[in-house]
Amino acid sequence: MSASAALMVAAEGGIIGDGRTGANLALGVGLLGLAIGWLALARAGGRISIGNARTGGMSAIAVGLAGTALAVLHLATSSGGPGTGNGLVGAIVAVPLGLGAALLGRRALTRSRGADRPIDRMTV
Repeated sequence: MSASAALMVAAEGGIIGDGRTGANLALGVGLLGLAIGWLALARAGGRISIGNARTGGMSAIAVGLAGTALAVLHLATSSGGPGTGNGLVGAIVAVPLGLGAALLGRRALTRSRGADRPIDRMTV
């Protein structure tokens, strides 16, 4: 089974459940991306000393974009409208969650770059 066929089966609910499965998967991935992005932002701000802010930021961007892609794929393949049990509303909610995770990851990357600059380069 190719990757695109596997994504289509996951978005449609396929073998593992009803039509909401793809939306729930996208929601879970989006929430995971938000959590990773929030932790990366906390690392970049110096509130958490464990881990690397750049790695966390890049991970949040990747997970957020994956969640957004799953949500958009589910939106494109779902039939019916909101309230029909297809998970359409869940996929609509998952799109901004994934984009928010990507934005948090980008912000963490930007803050971690600012922390790496030497102090003597500051202008008065």
